[in-house]
Amino acid sequence: MKRPADYFDSFTTTDDALVLAAASSPAEVQLLEDWLQAQRRDHPEVRVEVLQLPVVEDPPPAVLARLVSELEADQDRTVVPVRVFWVPGGLPTRSKVVSLISGRDTYRPPEMLQRRILRKDASRARVVAGEPAKVSELRQQWSDTTVAENPRDFAHFVLRRAALAIERVEYRLLGPEYKSPRLVKPEMLASARFRAGLEQIDGADLEKAGAMLDEMATGWSRVSIDLIPALSRAIFSRGFDPRIDYDREQVETMRRNLENHPAVMLWSHRSNLDNPVLTVALYENRLPPVSTFGGINMDFPPLGSLLRRSGVIFIRRNIGDNALYKYVLKEYIGYVVEKRFNLSWSIEGTRSRTGKMLPPKLGLLSYVADAYLAGRTDDLLLQPVSISFDQLHETAEYAEYARGGEKAAEGVSWLYNFIKAQGERNFGKIYVRFPEAVSMKQYLGPAHGPAAEDQAVKRLALQKMAFEVAWRILQVTPVNATGLVSALLLATRGVALTLDQLHHTLQDSLDYLHRKQTPMTNSALRLRTPEGVLAAVDALSSGHPVTRVDSGREPVWSIAPQHEHQAAFYRNTLIHAFLETSIVELALAYAKRSDGDHLAAFWSQAMRLRDLLKFDFYFADSAAFRDHVAEEMSWHADWEEHVSAGGEEVDRLLRAKRPLIAAAMLRPFFEAYEIAADVLRDAPAEIAEKDLTKLALGLGQQYVAQNRVRSTESVSALLFATARQVAADQDLLSPAENLDRRREAFHIELCGILDDMDSVEQLARSQFGEREAQRRSRQDG
Repeated sequence: MKRPADYFDSFTTTDDALVLAAASSPAEVQLLEDWLQAQRRDHPEVRVEVLQLPVVEDPPPAVLARLVSELEADQDRTVVPVRVFWVPGGLPTRSKVVSLISGRDTYRPPEMLQRRILRKDASRARVVAGEPAKVSELRQQWSDTTVAENPRDFAHFVLRRAALAIERVEYRLLGPEYKSPRLVKPEMLASARFRAGLEQIDGADLEKAGAMLDEMATGWSRVSIDLIPALSRAIFSRGFDPRIDYDREQVETMRRNLENHPAVMLWSHRSNLDNPVLTVALYENRLPPVSTFGGINMDFPPLGSLLRRSGVIFIRRNIGDNALYKYVLKEYIGYVVEKRFNLSWSIEGTRSRTGKMLPPKLGLLSYVADAYLAGRTDDLLLQPVSISFDQLHETAEYAEYARGGEKAAEGVSWLYNFIKAQGERNFGKIYVRFPEAVSMKQYLGPAHGPAAEDQAVKRLALQKMAFEVAWRILQVTPVNATGLVSALLLATRGVALTLDQLHHTLQDSLDYLHRKQTPMTNSALRLRTPEGVLAAVDALSSGHPVTRVDSGREPVWSIAPQHEHQAAFYRNTLIHAFLETSIVELALAYAKRSDGDHLAAFWSQAMRLRDLLKFDFYFADSAAFRDHVAEEMSWHADWEEHVSAGGEEVDRLLRAKRPLIAAAMLRPFFEAYEIAADVLRDAPAEIAEKDLTKLALGLGQQYVAQNRVRSTESVSALLFATARQVAADQDLLSPAENLDRRREAFHIELCGILDDMDSVEQLARSQFGEREAQRRSRQDG
């Protein structure tokens, strides 16, 4: 980077320069005067006019009038913006928050302290100059990009360009983590492009559009860039290890990518801590901050004001047919992308209350795609972000939702209770992963190409992109001990296990994950030892969902029925790692009982199960899925011959398989589908989601009491919502010929899948019994 004085060398070809000098205090004015004297001494051939500006967006009328006059004087005159840059420094304290609040470690110290600071350390302040530009060049830019109405508008345009030029210099001095969009509203409202679009909307005007921009307004101040990560870390460090777990190679790859293209960071959403965690992750890795979209329901004092200063763009949840709002939001996104700033939101659109990833939402992604297709950037990266936790206090809240409870309204008391809950106990570690980014250009083709003209082409490409992002998130999300232990104890249906039983039963799952090269946390790897298992179950039994009983000869651990929903959340976070092998088990059980071609039955059922589960889980495309299933089976020699033989040969394959885990992973989902299908047997042809959920909750509670379903977690409003999607996909929710018969057939099919699951589970219990007998024999021997 050039030293500030060197900027004068770049316009010595002209004999006329207009310096726009911004200063907010006598100390800064003196620094600017000293700098100008040095420039005049070094460049006597240049005539330098100086216009002193206050450090505000709108200068007084007299200053603006003089600027208009200076700009009209000579089109070849060079405009140079300069400002005093204060080098951060201050109190030697470990708490950044204390330093900031004290006023002695800010980016523009209080006026009363500035001279004292400079007497102690003159290097704390320096004059920086932005890239110079000729008046004629600025006027051409103004004419090309704005409505170019009058000289005062041109003067405002020049001031905005001067401020942005200075910002670019300063964030390069500070580091990329301080890069943040500025002056978005005035730039957009002055834009000819923006105003032309407004004219196409009935009833739209600049005032209404400006009010909407105020509602969305956000921005990172330099103080907030330091303060918000410090506050965020202070909140989650109450219950979590303050050191976030990263894959350093992924971080460096992402850093290089962000230097070349703007990005949208799309993250998995399990907790209200997700955005604060991402904020800290970017800041401590010296990566550019992101502007994050959030629901306007979170815009309440004092949280709303704080979030606005930390890059949160508040948007309305339901905008319906509000064409103006949609247009303003779309143009806001386009402007940010064009200026190469980064955006961020949850790809799922809302928190997952079940632990597994939800289907992606395409609304905001469509607006970003429109910006790319309009040529506002040469490419845009969709950066997947996996954020996962050992434990969460929010699982108790999610369990209430599952039982049909209502979502609590956000407010001051909600915020207080949320922060308080972080300190109730140790929740373990936080893991952040940044897998390979997805190129929008690769999926959408060139700007102004087919996807820009054909909405169907664009939507299909968006769906593929979104699913690829979600798939990459799942592939890098590490399996943790909490999920593995929860899955095992849920499978026992309330029966407590000893430490030895837990340890030896977990080994098959660990072997499988190792063979598949699935990412695992250190806590999961420590499950290889009894000490690691003890640490995991004790961490879960310090609150819920695990119960420890110490009154006998040795401690035992179990999950009580009332805590199954909480444990299910943790189990669901890792189902993706066992999904294909679980489907293999159920397809083998189906092939064993089928007539005719057993191998064809195996493949047919595997694809059918994939189709039924597609609303709950992410899958590779059909061809890749078949390859994955074949790879699973390739661990058994001559597997196709054994499956084709059917009967005992298939049974032998299942007995040899480790682990047998379909029931532990998938039973709640198929039981929820079966309950919903049972409700539909005598329900009207058209039934609202709320009514179906209410009836299914009631019937499910009856089935739990009768032991007709294995666990209370199957009776879940959250699972019934997906069950309704499955039924709709089977065309069972609208009047049609033979509807009752097809609903009955669907119910029978689901009962058959559950029977197959029972068969697999019985074999799994036999495996457990055999290992128990071997363990006891070794102990006795």
